[in-house]
Amino acid sequence: MNRILQIGRAHVVRDGAAALSLRAVTRELGMVSSAVYRYVADRDELLTLLIVDAYDELADTVDAAVSGSLRRSWSARVLLGAHAVRVWALAEPARYALLYGTPVPGYAAPGERTTGPGTRVARTLLGLVAEGVRAGDIEDQAWPPPLPEVLRRDLAAIASEFAPDVPPTVLARAFTLYSVVFGAVSLELFGQYGPDAFHDAGQLFDHEVRVALEALQSGTS
Repeated sequence: MNRILQIGRAHVVRDGAAALSLRAVTRELGMVSSAVYRYVADRDELLTLLIVDAYDELADTVDAAVSGSLRRSWSARVLLGAHAVRVWALAEPARYALLYGTPVPGYAAPGERTTGPGTRVARTLLGLVAEGVRAGDIEDQAWPPPLPEVLRRDLAAIASEFAPDVPPTVLARAFTLYSVVFGAVSLELFGQYGPDAFHDAGQLFDHEVRVALEALQSGTS
């Protein structure tokens, strides 16, 4: 199975996820189709395995950055985790695109297999936000205007499952931070800033994340 995933990753990097072919992977393995089908049923199954593999590797990278600095403040570890996302994405652009880029035509990721791995980074960041709430570093107040009632209920439901210590108003700001992290990475990785806009996109990323983090802590825009 490890060899199948290794070749599958190489094909995604070389040809893109939309062109992934289990038959091509089988040929490179030098195995008959019946042998491969004992491990992978079809192309969609292989895509799912590759997505889970990429989500887990990204989350492992973030967790290593965060857990390796336990003596630092929760906010400093948020910054380390955010930069770990960017570093992994720049090192694995094709696999990041598989997770956060254009959907593969004809493929729908099975939520029962991808939701857990796909929410690991969010859970890690929410755990750090919960630390900030418990430490009194994050104020429980909303940006004006107040949260709409439907959104408040949605946030309360999410908090009850993933972050019971985080009030809905704080969770809304945490989602803003999360969106800044992945939005900024995607804009950079997919070339949306243009080739000459910034001499050091890493400095822009750090500034954006710090602004979002400050807004999370203070509750002001």
